[in-house]
Amino acid sequence: MELIFEKSMPGRRGVVLPALDVPDAAAIPAALRRAKAAELPEVTELDAVRHFVNLSRMNLSVDSCFYPLGSCTMKYNPKVNERIANLPGFAALHPLLPQLRRGGALTQGALAVLFETEQFLSELLGFAAFTMQPMAGSHGELAGVMMIAAYHKKRGDAARKVMLIPDSAHGTNPASAAMAGFECRPIPTAADGNVDLAALRAALGPDTAGLMLTCPNTLGLYDPNVREICRLVHEAGGLMYGDGANLNAIIGRVRPGDIGFDVMHVNLHKTFATPHGGGGPGAGPVGVGKCLVPFLPASRVMKRHDGSYHLEYHLPDSIGYIAPFYGNFGIILRAYAYMLSLGREGMRRVSETAVLNANYMRARLQDAFDLPYKRACMHECVLSGSRQARENGVHTLDMAKGLLDRGFHPPTIYFPLIVPEAIMIEPTETESKETMDAFIDAMLDIAREAKSNPDALHAAPVTRPITRLDETRAARELDLAAL
Repeated sequence: MELIFEKSMPGRRGVVLPALDVPDAAAIPAALRRAKAAELPEVTELDAVRHFVNLSRMNLSVDSCFYPLGSCTMKYNPKVNERIANLPGFAALHPLLPQLRRGGALTQGALAVLFETEQFLSELLGFAAFTMQPMAGSHGELAGVMMIAAYHKKRGDAARKVMLIPDSAHGTNPASAAMAGFECRPIPTAADGNVDLAALRAALGPDTAGLMLTCPNTLGLYDPNVREICRLVHEAGGLMYGDGANLNAIIGRVRPGDIGFDVMHVNLHKTFATPHGGGGPGAGPVGVGKCLVPFLPASRVMKRHDGSYHLEYHLPDSIGYIAPFYGNFGIILRAYAYMLSLGREGMRRVSETAVLNANYMRARLQDAFDLPYKRACMHECVLSGSRQARENGVHTLDMAKGLLDRGFHPPTIYFPLIVPEAIMIEPTETESKETMDAFIDAMLDIAREAKSNPDALHAAPVTRPITRLDETRAARELDLAAL
């Protein structure tokens, strides 16, 4: 496909600008003026529209195909939420406007959304309060472990410098803990896919600051010992951090604050159906129990007795600012609309259907691929391509490329790291049985092709605009113009 610069013709215009209402360029000092015109493409509006529409057709996205990216919850984003986020009263609101003015409010609507979203999340998840500021899940993790550090410091417990992290955790967990000044120690996974309780007991001690637990874990499994894990950590003087990336499996059914978690981040861009394709945008609010409320980031949205809202800055034990203004407000607004649309019962149906869909996938595919843990899964199922790799030299990467030729975005591969040749599939609650059956048929076809014609999968994809790359070379010698 041609670059837009290759379509450029001198003198072509997409728009005609009005006459200048500012001084001519001649009035600008020569040292500040361009020596030559900006090298911008000169195309008509029609050429520009066709160019970018055709570029978009080269992508596989949630709106164009099934997108079973495990651990990411790439569910469909309802377009009504987009319309609400684009309402002029929200989209055109400047964050530096005063909270109140004589004769009317300027930012009261936005503050009300922030306050009520915090209340909704606190009720759904069983926490005393939330901060809406973190701008991503990993950012929420950092805020959470910073509050754990502040808690121990306030108590004069300087020896608690160790954060325990199961080996099934997301990679951002140890990164966040290390940034907050903790030493990270792994806890192994037992043969049944749960936290190894004996190893946990042996690791706990007077230096334990806490444990970061993903629940359900990255194997797509719910640890039935979670209450016992919380009890053990609390008895040792530590706090429990909950990684909420997999909340889609339990939303509306389990309140993590009720079972022992002291702090937890929530990925609004996953569970609450706000767009996060292409790496952003995101939002990672953090909920805390009563013991951590004093350490929440500044400022906090508070409600006055007269029903108005304000930002409270006098928070002496706060960890301080962690985001400019108040995080990704547009993402928070989408999640607010999503929760209002579904209500408590709707949120419960989200998790029920997500878990049902994932187990349907597991049951249909477990004979064609290896199943590392032979038990019911939660919102995602983790398979392994070890059999195909061992018997036919077809690796998980080859099968993922084969899915591209069949019109599907591949699932997450090679994660979690403790599963060889991992294939992590998350259908979410938004997909129909017909769509899941089509994906399952494609996976079964790939399993057959791995036996009958492995070289075809080694060459895949052959139908996409860009075919098989030398991925190591592509990363080291990036050439965005080579289309």
